[in-house]
Amino acid sequence: MLTAQENDLLTDVASGTPMGDLLRQYWIPAVRTDEIPLPDSAPLRIRLLCENLIAFRVTSGRVGVIQSICAHRGVSLFFARNEQEGLRCVYHGWKYDVDGNCVDMPAERPENAGYKDKVKALTYPTAERGGIVWVYMGPRETPPPLPDIEPNIIGGSILTQMLGCNWVQAVENNMDTTHIGFMHFGSVDPDANADWVDRRHGFRYLLEDRAPKFLVKDSPTGAMYAAYRDAEDDSYYYRIMNYHLPFFTQSPAANLQKACLFVFSVPIDNTHTMQWWLSNDPERIGRPENEMAVLPNTTDWLGRFRPAVLMENDMNIDREAQKYDTTWKGYTGIATIPDQDRGIAESQGGVQDRTLEHLAGSDAMIIQVRGLLMRAALAHREDGSVPPGVDEPALYRRRSGSITLPRDVDVWEATRALREAFIPAEP
Repeated sequence: MLTAQENDLLTDVASGTPMGDLLRQYWIPAVRTDEIPLPDSAPLRIRLLCENLIAFRVTSGRVGVIQSICAHRGVSLFFARNEQEGLRCVYHGWKYDVDGNCVDMPAERPENAGYKDKVKALTYPTAERGGIVWVYMGPRETPPPLPDIEPNIIGGSILTQMLGCNWVQAVENNMDTTHIGFMHFGSVDPDANADWVDRRHGFRYLLEDRAPKFLVKDSPTGAMYAAYRDAEDDSYYYRIMNYHLPFFTQSPAANLQKACLFVFSVPIDNTHTMQWWLSNDPERIGRPENEMAVLPNTTDWLGRFRPAVLMENDMNIDREAQKYDTTWKGYTGIATIPDQDRGIAESQGGVQDRTLEHLAGSDAMIIQVRGLLMRAALAHREDGSVPPGVDEPALYRRRSGSITLPRDVDVWEATRALREAFIPAEP
C-alpha cells in the first residue's frame, strides 16, 4: 500500500506537480490523424494532462495545438474560423498561427499595428507519425525525438477508447498478467473451446497454472517481467512484458516471434484516460474479444471515443452468463476483453485509494513500476534529471510476447534477439 501523499504523487498530472512535470518531458499521443484529416477543417477540443486545448489543421496541412481561449478576452477558440494558415477568433478577429503568433488584429488602428507582435498564445509542438498526432508539452525549445515505437512506424491497427479513471489504474491493469487466467478465461474449461483456447497462444497454460512465478527487473526505459508457468517436456511458458516510461505498455498478447502490441494510457486529466492500442498483428484485427464499441464522438471536452458499455449501465453484465456460461466471457459476464479490463479499472474509482490495498507476490511488477515512477518524478523535480528514454528513441525498439523454453535456460539471454527484433520502416 501507499501513503496518501505517495498516491497523490503517483496520480496527479496537473502542471506544476512532480508527475505532471515528468510526463511533460515526453511526447504525448493526442489526436488520431483521422479526427482532423482535412486542412482548414473544424477545430477539435482536446484535453491533455488536465489542460484544455484546441487542435486544428491549417491550409498547408500542419497541425497546431493551442490554448483553448483567445489571448484577447478569453473567448473559446473552438468557435474560431480555421482559415488561411491560422485560427481567427470570431469575437474581434485576432488570428493565430500554429506557433501561437498573433498574425492579425483587424480591429486595431494602424498606429497599433505592431501590438500583435507582442501577443503570443500558448501552443505546443506537434508531430505526426503512423496515424497519430503527437504533442510535446515540455519546456524544451527543441523537442526530443519521437520514440521508436514499432507499430507506429511500420503501420498497423489503431483502436482508441476513453476510460473514466486515473491513468495509473490503466497502466497497472495492462501490466497485470495474473488476472488473465481469472478475469478473461476464468470459467473456460481447458479441454473445451479448443479453437480459441489452444497452446499456440499459451492460453491453456494460463488456465492450468493460475499462480505464475515472476522475474522482474529494470530496463533502459522502465521495467520488464517474465511471468512463467509449467509447460510440457521440462519447459516453461513465459509471458514477457515491457513497461516504458511514461505510460507505454507492451502486452504479451502474441507470440514473441511474430507481433508487437503497444498500449498507451494517456492522462486526459486525473480521472480520465485515453487508451490507445497499436498492433502490427493482423490476427488481432476483427477478433470479437477485442472489439471496442464506442459512441459517436461529440464536441465536448470528454466527447471522444467514449465506450458504449459504461459503469452507468453496469458494463452490461450478464449474470446468467456469469453463473452458467463456459465460454471465455462467462467468468465476468462482461462481453469483451477491453470492456472487462476497463470495467475493473473504473470500478476502483476515479483515483484509486491505494492506502486501502494489500499487495501480494503477484504484484511484483506493480510495486516495481510505482517505485520507478515516483523516483523519476522526484529526481526530475529535485535536480532536473532527464528521465529515461527521453533522448534515446531507439530504446523503445523492444517487443513483448510469449514463448516456451527449456527450464534450464536463462530467459533473458535466450530471448534477447527476439525482444530486440525491431522492424524498421520501409525506405
